[in-house]
Amino acid sequence: MRLAILDDDRELCAEVAAVMRASGHVCFEYHAGDDLRRALRRESFDLLLLDWDIADASGVDVMAWARANMPAPPPVLMFTEIGADGELAAGLDSGADDYITKPLAMPMLKARVEALLRRSYGGVDGPRIERFGDHVFDPIAMTVTVRGLPVMVTAKEFGLALLLFRNTNRPLSRSHIMETVWGRNPDTASRTLDAHVSQIRRRLALKPDHGLRLGSVYSFGYRLERLSSSMG
Repeated sequence: MRLAILDDDRELCAEVAAVMRASGHVCFEYHAGDDLRRALRRESFDLLLLDWDIADASGVDVMAWARANMPAPPPVLMFTEIGADGELAAGLDSGADDYITKPLAMPMLKARVEALLRRSYGGVDGPRIERFGDHVFDPIAMTVTVRGLPVMVTAKEFGLALLLFRNTNRPLSRSHIMETVWGRNPDTASRTLDAHVSQIRRRLALKPDHGLRLGSVYSFGYRLERLSSSMG
């Protein structure tokens, strides 16, 4: 998963990133709220870890901006030194999904992050078969059927299609897709990604007349949209 970490304490930010990377996550460190807001305009993240109190734009400010401006904002876990229950409740009411108080206990932070990711995206031990209306994926066999008929796809096309279906209606940045499907983020991969998108759009019938639209998001990436109730 891609995590954005916001804390003006650079040592703490680096420590949190190291713990999360050791758990297999890709981490991006930010020390100013405005820098993270700019990143959110061009990148997609699976989770935001935000310090409550930062001078230029606090974690609460960034969270409020994400809720107001992003079509599918990621879940948020707040770091806070605030002890008053009323203030914590206000933070949760403003959109935070969870919080942890400072000084941070790293084992507790790791557990809270994993629990929040499971709640938000499902656990890794979910059902073998994943169904999205007429589209049925078997991640172990790497096969896909559309309306009961098998469709031939490459391994990369399978991974790309499943990533998009798992994030229906959520814009995904090019770098997010490349890191997840290809395991890297080369600057020269744009045409490769575009070609794969074109292939799965055609092979999996991702068209408006089938209740789906796979389109580009200008200067950002791609989004698979549900246009009708045809997807379960």
